[in-house]
Amino acid sequence: MKLSRSQLPDLAALQAFEAAARHGSFTRAALELNLTQSAVSRQIKDLETQLGIALFERVRQRIVLSTAGQRLRPEIERLLAGLEHLSLRAASGRDVTGHLSIVTLPTFGSRWLIPRLPDFLAAHPGLQVSVTTRQGAFDLTDAGIDLAIHYGKPVWPGASCTYLCAETMLAVAAPAVVTSDTLPDDLTLLHLETRPMLWPEWLGAQGQPVARGFQGHRFDQISLLIEAALAGIGAALLPSYLIERELQAGDLRALSGGSLQTDTAYWVVIPDASASDPVPLAFRDWINGQVT
Repeated sequence: MKLSRSQLPDLAALQAFEAAARHGSFTRAALELNLTQSAVSRQIKDLETQLGIALFERVRQRIVLSTAGQRLRPEIERLLAGLEHLSLRAASGRDVTGHLSIVTLPTFGSRWLIPRLPDFLAAHPGLQVSVTTRQGAFDLTDAGIDLAIHYGKPVWPGASCTYLCAETMLAVAAPAVVTSDTLPDDLTLLHLETRPMLWPEWLGAQGQPVARGFQGHRFDQISLLIEAALAGIGAALLPSYLIERELQAGDLRALSGGSLQTDTAYWVVIPDASASDPVPLAFRDWINGQVT
């Protein structure tokens, strides 16, 4: 059974409840909402009557949330936040011809995607793009995401994966800590915590002692690993496409010994619900053209 519109709580009453719950005071809520204290009190009393529950209790001349009020508060906060987000999107949508919501990995997004994004936007005037970062598979349709950049295997429930690029790891170090292209025997190795076997694999391919590949400092983000290498803390194995600027500027130096190709890749993921949407498809075609 659905409630009629007249049975739904008034938005102003919900705002009064949220402000009073946050401040712990009808008076401070009234100041924030530019209302009188009696108006806020009346709105909350009307809301309590409509819902059939007490939302606040008076304790020593101050108000505190009742058990029912505590239970409802997070839901009302989410509802108001959603309305605020809707209003902001509507206001920002003036003169917009289309929308594209992209989720990407943090370092890939900041170092590879964003520097190239102006080219796509120039080819699609009026398109509004939203870029967020997140790792791991999730329901893209439920999250309102049109397209994801995924690292790993081509598996994503409820979506299709299109190959973007393989991953080539280069051994690099800051010029201040290496005098040649050869990896010094005493140079500290820098590791990505989630991928501890990269250095052992690289050293083994060079015929060098693998045991050294387990020594050194560890970082949980590629962005931190890049900064550590730039700071001269040691040598790092880094994806070549994420350090293009540093290699070109000479801030990082590629060491001899060849690259390491990993067994995973980057994929463009489009949810099945958007399989025929021309905007994410155009972005997929464009980003594949950016890979050299």
